[in-house]
Amino acid sequence: MDIQNIKNRFGIIGNSPLLNRAIDVAKQVAPTDISVLIQGESGSGKEVFSHIIHQMSARKHGSFIAVNCGAIPEGTIDSELFGHEKGSFTGAHEARKGYFEVVDGGTIFLDEVGELPLNTQARLLRVLESGEYIRVGSSKVQKTNVRVVAATNVDVYEAVKKGKFREDLYYRLNTVPLKVPPLRERKEDIYLLFRKFVVDFTDKYRSPNVQLTSDAQELLMSYSWPGNVRQLKNIAEQIAVLEKERVVDAVILHRYLPEEHKTSTLPMTFKEQGREDFSERDILYKVLFDMKKDMVDLKKLVVELIQNGVDSSSFEQHTPYINQLYQEVSPVPAQLYSEEQKISTPTIIHNPSAVSAVNGNSNYVPLDTQEAEEVEESLSLVDKESDLIKKALKKHKGKRKAAAYELGISERTLYRKIKDLNLE
Repeated sequence: MDIQNIKNRFGIIGNSPLLNRAIDVAKQVAPTDISVLIQGESGSGKEVFSHIIHQMSARKHGSFIAVNCGAIPEGTIDSELFGHEKGSFTGAHEARKGYFEVVDGGTIFLDEVGELPLNTQARLLRVLESGEYIRVGSSKVQKTNVRVVAATNVDVYEAVKKGKFREDLYYRLNTVPLKVPPLRERKEDIYLLFRKFVVDFTDKYRSPNVQLTSDAQELLMSYSWPGNVRQLKNIAEQIAVLEKERVVDAVILHRYLPEEHKTSTLPMTFKEQGREDFSERDILYKVLFDMKKDMVDLKKLVVELIQNGVDSSSFEQHTPYINQLYQEVSPVPAQLYSEEQKISTPTIIHNPSAVSAVNGNSNYVPLDTQEAEEVEESLSLVDKESDLIKKALKKHKGKRKAAAYELGISERTLYRKIKDLNLE
């Protein structure tokens, strides 16, 4: 049977080279009895390939069952797959056969196999290697002759590296890998599929046929289709049922297509995620820029004092710099300090009026370096970040929403940072 006959038999539409390659692999592996791992995104049609493998194998007259591993609770999946004995757990009022026992001599399709718990993976590995399994609550080893075709929409190799999937099971299942291409990699098939779905639904609901303009066709093929064939079928059904205009242009079609950033599976929208990412950098940049500005102001002040000496006009001119640089160091109000209230800096500068009264010189005040102290300042970004958060919270009297706005980050990010930095 050639590829086109397989398409006709199993209702596969498309002429993409990637699709043809996947069908060819399924055709070649079907007569054998080895395990197959079908990889592809959700909605790309992985289950169709499991039917191809079963129907073109020597087991085609045997049973076939598809099991969605992700839909079975972790506490009952062993019982579902391998069966259980009466009284083996609460609610086990009688013995029950598992799928591997029921499908003996046939094919079992394990969809979303990456969702299996680790202890169930160990049981599955034993079945694949020796055909043996034990019912839950039993000690008797039983035999089964089942071909396993597995499928997943996650990167199993990455799951192996993270310890969420057994490496030996991965290689046992992945004897022959079969990759089903996503719809965005089959752009030449998108319009063909849409036409097929529209015809089916207009016949089903007895509604007038739908036609797409050229710009609508371009939009249809340029869309990323994160839900793949399943999403395309859903959109076709919506248009066939709801749309009053039977000639659909790009403007009309766009109303039925979700915004692409809203299709993210993350627990937040793309826009929120973007702000989260930038806020991490913003708060670090803000710390660095503030430090640089303080250093520039301090350098300007020191250079001018060295060149021109220290007099009252100098202090009056640079009072904003002094107050800005030291307002966080001392709780003293924004004013020049008296002689008793020396500024704690690497060089202690006295109030010019007090010193000039002693020296009898109202124009020049020497720098007092006798009492110079070296203050070791932390350059840790974590410390600076912590200080900024503390200051923002203090400024806004503990109101986190206002503090987050002041810092340029989201309120959720602020909550997380308060927890991470132990600021509560």
